[in-house]
Amino acid sequence: MKGIGTDEDVVLMLLSARSNDQRQEIKAAFKKAYGKDLVSALKSELGGLFENLIVALMTPPSSYDASQLHKALKGAGTEDDVLIEILASRTGQQIKDIIKVYKKEFSGKLEKDICGDTSGHYQKLLVILLQGSREVGVEEEKIEEDAKELYAAGEGKFGTDEEKFITILGNRSAEHLRKVFDAYKELSGSDIEDSVEGETTGNLENLLLAVVKCARSVPQFFAERLYKSMRRAGTDDDTLTRIMVSRSEVDMLDIRAIFKRTYGASLYNTIQVPFAQAQSFSACFFNEVYKVVQSFR
Repeated sequence: MKGIGTDEDVVLMLLSARSNDQRQEIKAAFKKAYGKDLVSALKSELGGLFENLIVALMTPPSSYDASQLHKALKGAGTEDDVLIEILASRTGQQIKDIIKVYKKEFSGKLEKDICGDTSGHYQKLLVILLQGSREVGVEEEKIEEDAKELYAAGEGKFGTDEEKFITILGNRSAEHLRKVFDAYKELSGSDIEDSVEGETTGNLENLLLAVVKCARSVPQFFAERLYKSMRRAGTDDDTLTRIMVSRSEVDMLDIRAIFKRTYGASLYNTIQVPFAQAQSFSACFFNEVYKVVQSFR
């Protein structure tokens, strides 16, 4: 960054080849050596999508999630897709860490802010997920009972008992829910996703489906999110950035494998297509980040 202009290729190579912990060490060393905040210095030199990506890479995971939730709640209208993606996919401990960071960095309570922007059964399930206190393990004696209650709450009655869906899907462990889904299919002859889609609508439907998909496979959930982000009318740069950064040290290799198996093309090649069509500079840096990500672990 010293001199006229910034060597963006070098910035990207250096930062994307390090883990997030290593980037925090670099940030501390930079401030000690030059008396400046590295993120602020980078922001002053960069712009657009590239700046967003680099800032995301330089942010600790819980702080990044907290900032994304704050942006989703405080912007023009609520970005429900962001709330759903993060709260449905993060572990209980990750959610607790996000809540602490949110309060520290934004001087507010995440639950209060979410309740101020949402309502009804959708709000209730979000609040349950915010507790980060799913049950642990599998309770064999409850598997068939839960399957029957879900069936009775939806397909087995006129109208829908949303409370029952929320209580079971919002509190049981992922391992337990997978067994419940199998029992549900034996009982009803259809997948639980079919029941959710047939019995609920709007944000509640989207959140319930995200919870179900994450209980089945978090990497599969993100592979689908990535695919949809690049198959709309115009690429969803924010979603693409958020997933590539937030999952890079978690399960990106699993996401990559599932993506190729499900959609018949590599994630790398699929990322290239929309950006190449848009003739955007972002094609370069997303492809470089992906190259690093695929070999990181």
